[in-house]
Amino acid sequence: MKKDGYYTSGEFAGMANVSVRTIRFYDKKNILKPSRVSESGIRYYTDSDFARLQQILLLKYLGFSLDDIREMTVDDMDWHYMLNSLKLQQKLVQDRIEQLQLVERAVQDTAAALETGHEIDWSQMLELIRLTGMEKSLKSQYQNASNISARIRLHSLYSQNPKGWFPWVFEQCGLRDGMTVLELGSGSGSLWTENRDRLPSEVKIVVSDISEGMLRDARREIGSEDSRFRFENVDAHRIPFLEETFDLVIANHVLFYCEDIDGVCREVYRVLRRGGTFLCSTYSSSHMKEINELVRDFDSRVTLSADKLYERFGLENGREYLQPYFENIEIRRYEDRLLVDRPEPLVDYVLSCHGNQNQYLLERYKEFRNYVEQKTSHVFSITKDAGIFIGTKA
Repeated sequence: MKKDGYYTSGEFAGMANVSVRTIRFYDKKNILKPSRVSESGIRYYTDSDFARLQQILLLKYLGFSLDDIREMTVDDMDWHYMLNSLKLQQKLVQDRIEQLQLVERAVQDTAAALETGHEIDWSQMLELIRLTGMEKSLKSQYQNASNISARIRLHSLYSQNPKGWFPWVFEQCGLRDGMTVLELGSGSGSLWTENRDRLPSEVKIVVSDISEGMLRDARREIGSEDSRFRFENVDAHRIPFLEETFDLVIANHVLFYCEDIDGVCREVYRVLRRGGTFLCSTYSSSHMKEINELVRDFDSRVTLSADKLYERFGLENGREYLQPYFENIEIRRYEDRLLVDRPEPLVDYVLSCHGNQNQYLLERYKEFRNYVEQKTSHVFSITKDAGIFIGTKA
């Protein structure tokens, strides 16, 4: 018997303006499962399933494969998750519009050159090829942004320190009028957007990232009209600035991703002025350890990270990398912990990690969610042990 608030496959497909065959296909592929199946095998969907279907259809329209979509969506959607998902989808649509505008301009320029000179401008043709090949990078940027957002969300919801991470890091920077600053690996620019009202009026800040997509996000969030900021695509291994350019260089959770940490430190030393400061953040081996234990207890095959980043550059060993280049090295710890009382943000965090978790957890998603729900029913405490190193150039 049909319950109120439930729709048959036919009703659901009709309301969504897709075929029943499409709904059955998504069910078969474990992308969109029905909320209820009757004893006679009739599949029923709910209003919340429309939100998931909307996300699936938009991602498919934007060119994602079904395997991509399956990894990027989950069965449960609270309003926090849905709002976050819609914002990320909006960003991807904006990126695609900008990409298509660039492609249109390049096509027009190439056609105009042919009409005028009757010769092919190969530099314009190569630019057109580059632009039309951006689709794969846009997908990657969306997935990276989704993952970063899930991790930030867990901290923003459940951190116990009333002073958030970015306001705390900002205070350690000691910004003053007249300073010139370089941030490496800025991401979406949260260090500056969360402290905009505290910024001195006479500073020059270069916001940089190796990812053009993240840099585009930072430009949108900070605003290109603020003359204190400029935005540069920068590889930390080869910083494209002259010697002794900056008073302060910031690398917030960046060094452990660098292939040659010593080489990056050497580059930072080169572009810092005498007496300038290098501020870099990381975490210790105990940071978020309870999440790893939680997942391993559920399935011992799961590894949330192929690399232990704290072993590459952590609070325990970071000083060793910095000492050859900087003096008066000081470590400052950020005191905090997470107290989690709901399963969804914690599940989202786990699925956003860089390991093999999707290989084992997506097939058992509901079972894993119920497991996490039990763990968070009496508040789940998570250790946070992060901090910064500060050193000066003699």
